[in-house]
Amino acid sequence: MSRKNENMNLDWRFHYGDLPFPGYKGIDDSEWKPVTLPHDWSVEEVFDKKNASGTGYLPGGVGWYRKTFKLDASDKEKTVLIEFDGVYNNAQVWINSYYLGKRPYGYSAFSYDLTPFLEWGEGENVISVKVDHKDIADSRWYTGSGIYRNVNLTIKEKCHINRHGIYITTELHNDEGIVSVQTDITNDSLSNRTMILRNTLLDCHLKPVEWCESEVSLSKGKEINIKQKLRVKQPALWSVETPYLYTMKTELIINGKVADQVLTRTGVRSIVIDPQKGFFLNGKAMKLKGLCIHHDAGCLGAAVPQHVWRRRLMTFKKVGCNAIRMSHNPPASNLLDLCDEMGFLVIDEAFDEWEGVKNKWWQGHNVYPPKHYGYYEDFPEWHERDIKEMVLRDRNHPSIFSWSIGNEVDYPNDPYCHPSFKEMTGNNDKNKPAAERLYDPNKPNAERLAVIAKRLVTFVKECDESRPVTAALAFPELSNSTGYAEALDIVGYNYKEHLYDKDRALYTNRVIYGSENGKHLHAWRVVRDNDNICGQFLWTGIDFLGEAKGWPVRISQAGILDLTGRPKTSYYFRQSLWMDEPMVYITARDLSGQKSNLWDIDDAPHWNFSAGKMTEIRCYTNCDKVVLYLNGKTLGERYLDQCEESDDMYDMTWEVPYEKGVLRAVGYRNDRQVCEASLVTAGDPAKLKTCSDTDILKANGLDIAHIEVELVDDNGFPVWVHDKRITLSTEGPGEIIGIENGSPIDLEPYSSRQRMTYNGKLIAYVRSTVEVGTLKVIASCEDLDIKNVVLVNIKVDSE
Repeated sequence: MSRKNENMNLDWRFHYGDLPFPGYKGIDDSEWKPVTLPHDWSVEEVFDKKNASGTGYLPGGVGWYRKTFKLDASDKEKTVLIEFDGVYNNAQVWINSYYLGKRPYGYSAFSYDLTPFLEWGEGENVISVKVDHKDIADSRWYTGSGIYRNVNLTIKEKCHINRHGIYITTELHNDEGIVSVQTDITNDSLSNRTMILRNTLLDCHLKPVEWCESEVSLSKGKEINIKQKLRVKQPALWSVETPYLYTMKTELIINGKVADQVLTRTGVRSIVIDPQKGFFLNGKAMKLKGLCIHHDAGCLGAAVPQHVWRRRLMTFKKVGCNAIRMSHNPPASNLLDLCDEMGFLVIDEAFDEWEGVKNKWWQGHNVYPPKHYGYYEDFPEWHERDIKEMVLRDRNHPSIFSWSIGNEVDYPNDPYCHPSFKEMTGNNDKNKPAAERLYDPNKPNAERLAVIAKRLVTFVKECDESRPVTAALAFPELSNSTGYAEALDIVGYNYKEHLYDKDRALYTNRVIYGSENGKHLHAWRVVRDNDNICGQFLWTGIDFLGEAKGWPVRISQAGILDLTGRPKTSYYFRQSLWMDEPMVYITARDLSGQKSNLWDIDDAPHWNFSAGKMTEIRCYTNCDKVVLYLNGKTLGERYLDQCEESDDMYDMTWEVPYEKGVLRAVGYRNDRQVCEASLVTAGDPAKLKTCSDTDILKANGLDIAHIEVELVDDNGFPVWVHDKRITLSTEGPGEIIGIENGSPIDLEPYSSRQRMTYNGKLIAYVRSTVEVGTLKVIASCEDLDIKNVVLVNIKVDSE
């Protein structure tokens, strides 16, 4: 096969700090730190109050990356491209001392043609990348620093299929699927070419289903776009329950030989979003049960391996989630691959700010004064290239159902305002100083947003007309009158459920959905009980670094999962609302504490309190009835339909004096026991319980295992209320790349190989090397006199 795709993640060298000119090929980098991509240098540094709270009190700075590689002399007459899936930020790239260009936006993929500057055979090539992230208060959440996504090399013939040169759309007509394919071809050879373009649709076993071909004549130095259609009888459909994926094999055949080939996964599905009836996938009505996510993974920072996302998405499935909003930037492409495979509908989002700079908190969330760095500096010059890059890169993913051009760019007085509102209202407006809430004629006029929105929508539709364009509005009260909302195909409302009825009556042909919502029950009721509101996206799926309230809190605790990926109480409340499969979950809390809430809930799944102390047991269930037992004695039953429904949550609770032992809840449907949950009084921590999500890793230097560590008592019961410091190490072909406990205030540097448990648990991420053998992960806990305990043996084997 002519085309070669090579992963370039291994064997990089990294230097933290600026240098005179490491873009020069002859620099000696032998003393630089060896790193594997994806790599985020910020997360390896020390938490420090002098850094910005918005980005998690971690530093930025300047970093240099270099990689040396060789190319087969037999490929000398071919075209060579390098592709970066994301570098944060202000990336500048050199090859063999030749400057290739820059990319300011840290979330855009970008590519360079290396061909004119390469050495072949025994000659060495050096790629150098400068990353300039000096302005750390440039975001409202943690960004990371460095080459934090994958890098790939593509080697192809001079006559070839272009980068992003395949565009596939699907339609359904009765029992027939129509698959349309557009292919962009370039002839960079020195002669005119006649070729065959063949597109073959393969099933999930890579067996041919349908094919078509066209004869193409292309002059040297020219490009062409070829459109073809395939018809598939009774296609297997892509859905959230059964995400069936086909593969389109696109071949360029010259003189009877395949000169170029590209494989593109696709799914046959139909999406309709009706203003009155809601969301339909393949003709079936459904509600979008969505979660918003940021891109970090705690101790791994922004450099998140695909398998870590897979584990998180599996947990999302179990809560009933079927949709994800990529807030507030284009995600890693391999995360979208997982959404295709696992059946999640996706909103792919481009920007959090346009040409107007938002407030960036650096002393605590909503603590004035803010700083004003960010993408706004590059938006005027780069916004067209960046949004088109997102759409062109991602448009073949069947999971994506909408493109979002922005998040809360209409946030009141931040910075746009309007004379129609003498005092701006909106999210957290009470946290703003009085002067910040008043109309200021010297600030940008919000009518400008409609002008920019129309331009961005045009750019999106130049690349993809098959999906609607949306944005998440913070202030629809104003955006409805400025024309911003009218520029959109579907309109997302952030925390504005109280406007749904009024705006649906005013704008009868408008699709309205909750693009960002709190976790309270009312926000779900208005979706559940109204056909014309098609879904909601909770803020957020997972806790994330940054957007911190103030030192020493370094994270946002908004997630239904904590930083380790462990479900929090709000996860089980959401499961009770979104899932049909019977479930019951119980928590308890000391009634002398503050009343719990669903944003940062303080009840917990343990049964360790003071004797006789009044406790509240709270139950989360989708069962008709729950009976609670303490040490075999019934504490009474509760019926779900009789529990008082407030705006926050249903009230299925018991208040009892604490007594150690076993607390057990049994769920019933139609008077038949269908599920149960229990809490057991634990003793003091005595042992470590460990598990790995795999016992085999690939010896590719990139494969990941999750190692869970838990404190248990002598009987093996989880210990929630006592935490211990654990030290982790490895022997054999693997390394620990991070240890996370989920605590919002743990300031232990992530580079450390020691960490306290949090609520009795922590997780370690272990990565394979390129060697084979047995990998041992070892722990010690001096307080328990547990040392050199082999947690798990993992076989590291060749692929």
